[in-house]
Amino acid sequence: MADDLRTQAKTSSDTDDVAFDRAFIPAHGQAVTVAPGVQRITCGNASPFTFTGTNSYIIGSGSTVAMIDPGPQDEAHFDALMGALGPRKLSHIFVSHTHRDHSPLAARVKDATGALTVAEGPHRAARPLHAGEINPFAESSDVDFIPDIALADGATIEGENWSLSAVHTPGHTANHSAFALEGTDILFSADHVMAWATTIVAPPDGSMGDFMASVEKLLGRNDRIFFPGHGGPVTEPQSFLRGLRTHRRMRERAILERIRGGDRLIADMVKVIYARTDIRLHGAAALSVLAHLEDLMEKGLVTTDGPPSLVGEYRVA
Repeated sequence: MADDLRTQAKTSSDTDDVAFDRAFIPAHGQAVTVAPGVQRITCGNASPFTFTGTNSYIIGSGSTVAMIDPGPQDEAHFDALMGALGPRKLSHIFVSHTHRDHSPLAARVKDATGALTVAEGPHRAARPLHAGEINPFAESSDVDFIPDIALADGATIEGENWSLSAVHTPGHTANHSAFALEGTDILFSADHVMAWATTIVAPPDGSMGDFMASVEKLLGRNDRIFFPGHGGPVTEPQSFLRGLRTHRRMRERAILERIRGGDRLIADMVKVIYARTDIRLHGAAALSVLAHLEDLMEKGLVTTDGPPSLVGEYRVA
């Protein structure tokens, strides 16, 4: 897995509609300057879901700085963050969303520094659970995190030589936010847009309709570079976003084709549509298909008996 994560090449998705860049070698535990006044520290929590690990960022060039996404409860990463701060004061801890690879360490960093936590809000699902439904990502959600400051969409917090504005981007989670570094062309895109892969959109926490609306929202901006929550930067965000949009639309068409061809179960669709995807990710792929099916049902194109579920039988409306 480690060698695969370090492949020095750009590769296409299994539908050849967007090129993913996996040529990222993390400097685990080290503060790497990626732009003026921006340092990236990558946690060593590599996995099929987190790529080379969670990226934390320190923002600012003065004596008082901000941090984005402290990451998971990881002793080595906490030490790395404290070492990167050095004598500088940390005033704010921005959290993009409440998955356990992004937010849990915020409490410990806050205790150590006195910084205020900032986010869209606490964790919540994109929709209520259906009767008998179990949230498959419940253990991945940090329900203990409650920000000191709930930052509204477009609202800005200013510090010493830095200013960060919230760009709400629900889809991956209902409370997902990107953060724009004002006065620059930089957007910290967290898990909404990543160069190495598409993000997981898994109901009930995630919503495909929200995700696609957030893609359109970012297409309406003029950012020149995205620094994501995992992997290296997205250096041509507009073309990459268009590719992501095409990728999702093609996935939607593929699902409709499978249903029209006779597939009724998500498991059967996944076997064909994700044939070239690591089988360890097929569970997440099934949730992605469910997210598409929920969106297709909202559009009136697909139907099922009762609420949509992983084990439901689907047909063209």
